[in-house]
Amino acid sequence: MTAPHSASRAELGPLTGLRVLEVATLYAAPQIATMLADLGADVVKVEPPQGDPMRAMGQRRGGRSVAWELVGRNKRSIVLDLERADGDDRATFGRLVEAADVLVENLPTHVRERWGCTSDDLAGINSRLAVVSVSCYGRAGPYSERPGAGTLAEAFAGLTHMTGEPDGPPMLASVAIGDTITAFSGVIGALAACWGRDARGRGGAFVDVSMYEPVLAIMASTLAGWDGESPAPTRNGSRVHGGVPRNVYRTADDRYVAVSGTTDAQVGRVLEMIGRATPEDHARFGAAAARLVVGDELDGLVAAWVGHHDRDEVVAALLDARVGVSPVNDVADVLADAHIVDRESVVHIGDVVVPSPLPRISGHRREPSPAPALDADREAVLADWC
Repeated sequence: MTAPHSASRAELGPLTGLRVLEVATLYAAPQIATMLADLGADVVKVEPPQGDPMRAMGQRRGGRSVAWELVGRNKRSIVLDLERADGDDRATFGRLVEAADVLVENLPTHVRERWGCTSDDLAGINSRLAVVSVSCYGRAGPYSERPGAGTLAEAFAGLTHMTGEPDGPPMLASVAIGDTITAFSGVIGALAACWGRDARGRGGAFVDVSMYEPVLAIMASTLAGWDGESPAPTRNGSRVHGGVPRNVYRTADDRYVAVSGTTDAQVGRVLEMIGRATPEDHARFGAAAARLVVGDELDGLVAAWVGHHDRDEVVAALLDARVGVSPVNDVADVLADAHIVDRESVVHIGDVVVPSPLPRISGHRREPSPAPALDADREAVLADWC
């Protein structure tokens, strides 16, 4: 790991001094560099002369892309025209690679080859470099050259099939699950590669981050639970196979709560709460194996009880019974919630709300800096890195 990049920018974070070069666009791969930057890394984003397409995509506020603010925060920008093999920018790029600890890229194979960004090219410049390479299907295998995105990864790995009501069509989530969990996977890979290099002397590494394999991790219990012979698991609404009560329930004031109380002890307290605590009820619902046979009935009893009480009453009663419950919050609820406000779980960059750096590490609290203007940091980056 190199020394801190400059005294003026050296945040006292756990990753201070880690130099990350980003040659990536869109959402998943840049989020890897963003998360590293949140923890103190110096992230330099290489952009083409026209700028990263994310600067112009999605919702806009104050003339700026909200998505760009989200993925560009805490980074520095330098423009390099890597299409010109005979230009000075290729040489400058090589100097940045030589100084970097981590490089994050999601380039198609033909672009990596054209720009001299293959793993062999990069290792030839910097043998200690951790190259984090993001693609939908991974850099090896029959589908490795297929284009893809987080949405396709969710469908390919089975998550879309498992989402929705039993009698309805499969559904995509309304948020970017695939992209974001890919970013977490890439961060883990980057830090593991740096540990192997710095603590074990293993040199550089190529970190192959597919977008569908993190989705498979979400699917782990479903995959493990199938015996390979019975019909394949399918969507079950808000319930899970093998656990009840676990659902979203409508309250009397036409709001919703999520309940997860699937252990025998929790179910016993739920039965007391809903007035179904006879010996017969406990025999029917109290033990896991027994209640799975009559899971629909127990779920219906809980739904009926919830439906006769307002949301706040339901939450208070279940908390008092030590049963997992949460209001189903919309975004306005989330941003106004006293717990989220107290922990500062979200922060503002101007008028754009972004999640706070995570996980929380003692002694580190970085205030995010706005996404940079195009090529705004050329002189500083070249002075610090080269």
